[in-house]
Amino acid sequence: MSTPLAKVTIDGKELEVPAGTNLIEAAKKAGSAIPHYCYHEKLSIAGNCRICLVDIEKTPKLSIACNTKVTDGMVVHTNNQKVLEARQSVLEFILVNHPIDCPVCDQAGECKLQDYYMKHDLKASRMKEEKVHKDKAIALGPNVMLDQERCILCSRCIRFCKEIAEEDQLCFSERGNHNELTVYPGKKLDNPYAMNTIDICPVGALTSKDFRFKQRVWFLKEVDSVCPGCATGCNIKISHNKGVAYRLLPRQNEAVNETWMCDGGRFTFKPTNAENRLRHPMVRSEGALKVVRQEKAIEDIAKVLAAVPVSSILGIASAQFTNESNFAFWKFLKEVGVTDFYYQALEVSNPSQDDYLIHPDKNPNRAGVEALGLKALVEDKRYQLIFILGDLPSARLQKILLDRQRTVVVFSSHEGEGVELADIVLPVPTWVEENGTFTNKQKRVQRILPAFSAPAENKSVWEWTSLLAKACKKEKPVYQQINEVMADLSETIPDFKGVNPDKVGNQGFVLMS
Repeated sequence: MSTPLAKVTIDGKELEVPAGTNLIEAAKKAGSAIPHYCYHEKLSIAGNCRICLVDIEKTPKLSIACNTKVTDGMVVHTNNQKVLEARQSVLEFILVNHPIDCPVCDQAGECKLQDYYMKHDLKASRMKEEKVHKDKAIALGPNVMLDQERCILCSRCIRFCKEIAEEDQLCFSERGNHNELTVYPGKKLDNPYAMNTIDICPVGALTSKDFRFKQRVWFLKEVDSVCPGCATGCNIKISHNKGVAYRLLPRQNEAVNETWMCDGGRFTFKPTNAENRLRHPMVRSEGALKVVRQEKAIEDIAKVLAAVPVSSILGIASAQFTNESNFAFWKFLKEVGVTDFYYQALEVSNPSQDDYLIHPDKNPNRAGVEALGLKALVEDKRYQLIFILGDLPSARLQKILLDRQRTVVVFSSHEGEGVELADIVLPVPTWVEENGTFTNKQKRVQRILPAFSAPAENKSVWEWTSLLAKACKKEKPVYQQINEVMADLSETIPDFKGVNPDKVGNQGFVLMS
């Protein structure tokens, strides 16, 4: 049975919404943004900040919008004189004991207290007495810092821990002016989703221990992407500036992660600027890997391909790489006659997991490589020439390598065990710098976009395989841009039929197989 609609008039604009819709949400549809602190669409109603007061006709007093549901015939004013005066009073009350330390606050530029003051108050403080002082720079847990003086007691963080993380770790103590946020005695804010409290804090009370004082937010740029930490594929935004990633924030996708992400996933960008980053092609000479021109590396690979029987060549794709990288890799080797293909995946002992967002499979694209028809690597045969995406542990690599006259070609972003045994190394971007798609556990194809360019001579796998195809005098696969790879993937692989950038969009597209 469909929900009956209710006609409501908000600031003179009449619209129909499902009866029982929260008034704040209804106002958004009418183009009226009602200020709010304690309200969050994913949390229970607290009704304690009072800044969302509105004037509802035929109601004797102002009402809080967060705890009001739309009824048929309701007429609401969100910006008349009575409402604006009440809003100013609420702001003045909230600011009475606030330290007003915006110049040194990490939340400056993203602060709702700052925004609402500039829009609705802009008055000098009438407070003459000494403000109530509270503790500052408190480590609530491994990742979250608290400044009690900035807290406006909205209780979002408390409700999040109880209702979403299901860990009752935060509470209010004391009363009146001395009311303050804290952890329960003997507890820490260390649940796997604790850093979401930073995201939903409307002021600068809760800040990230990792991001703290690293960058002013107005210098940051954001790009949509997908967390590579596990098979869930939480939708995220990468905050970056001048070729450096500074933080990851959850991006709303109701079908995948709603508006949350786990703490572990927030640090997956860290290896991007690690010291063991590969920047140039390398070829082994006199027992050591040495930097060479890309033409030299491509030429050497083409020579080996021409000299080795295809039955002794193996291609190992990776569940850590994008669909497009794996497809271009597979297609190139197929064009030169290779028939033996497998994929490798990151295997973790006792992986973290829960029944919410944290999946035990720590690969963002296992479903994608399996949709290509590839199976997990089996070490039952030795090969003379092996092409590898990513870093394969040396113990596994040695099981499938001939002892002599063998060549290992590795496409990798970082040094590792596989690179140490490689004969030719081609540097590739990290996921932060890559353009393509991952397929998550739901078989949802989701787009990742580059936050910035990869350093030095890094190239995407499909760019390297295009150069190799030309060197081997093959017409395919040669691509000029990522959309050509996506189109070829869609045309070639049945499971990906019809997948294109428009269908994937920013919410993903579920494969029909």
